[in-house]
Amino acid sequence: MPPIPMINSTRFQLTFAALAVVALAACNGPRVVQETPVMVTGDRVPMSDDVINDARIKSDAARAERQAQHDAVTAAAVASCTPDICDAIGRQEVALGMTSAQVMAATRSSPDAWSVRNAGNGVVMTPASMDAIPTDAHGQVAIVQLDGDRVASVSRRDRTGLRVESRPSDTTRDARVAALADAVIREGDDYVAAGDRVRALERYDRALVLSPDNALLNFKVAQLLDQQLRPVEALMRYQKFLLSLELQRIDAVGTQNAKLAEAIALAQQRIVVLDRR
Repeated sequence: MPPIPMINSTRFQLTFAALAVVALAACNGPRVVQETPVMVTGDRVPMSDDVINDARIKSDAARAERQAQHDAVTAAAVASCTPDICDAIGRQEVALGMTSAQVMAATRSSPDAWSVRNAGNGVVMTPASMDAIPTDAHGQVAIVQLDGDRVASVSRRDRTGLRVESRPSDTTRDARVAALADAVIREGDDYVAAGDRVRALERYDRALVLSPDNALLNFKVAQLLDQQLRPVEALMRYQKFLLSLELQRIDAVGTQNAKLAEAIALAQQRIVVLDRR
């Protein structure tokens, strides 16, 4: 009887492992996922021109609807307005004493641009969306407060927050220029606090165009010029600061206002120093 060949155990184990790997790979092969096709044979892709035209038609329709609403509001607004209010509407300016319809006429807006809330005996109007804030000739109109059915105050967004007009004196040209100058000065103050003297000086220069006789503003500019080693300009601004105060007449005020008195003393000292250079 012939001898039984011995099986190489190592070779057997390797062969078995290889077969196991092949079997495992076969089990984990690619799978077919049945999904609903986006398009099937015979479908046509819509032309881009058709999509654009559809969007344009919808946009034109929405614009026409808003214009119709605005025209209706404007007709109601001017039907009973006083000459002053009619003039303000013509200037696109929200004014005290207007009705809500006249506010919309002045801002060239329609009712859907506003969120209206009843507040006791009055009404508060605010923009319906921050992406489309109604504007008049003086800026973005943030809040309109009505007492009864008449505008009692108007708040507009400016550079540093809100500017409120609630009295006739607030609506004069001088008052509005002064309010704008104050807003620009506050911007400059913020830049000074942040250590950005270049931008601070630029803001102060803008404010000086609006308010050239502002004594403390001249002093702030003089200090910045002094710190930037521009002695000639600084000297002139210190002198203008003192001149605008008319020191002979404000001695009493200077003794009561410690900040102003300190500024006066510092300006006088710097003038002496800069004059010697």
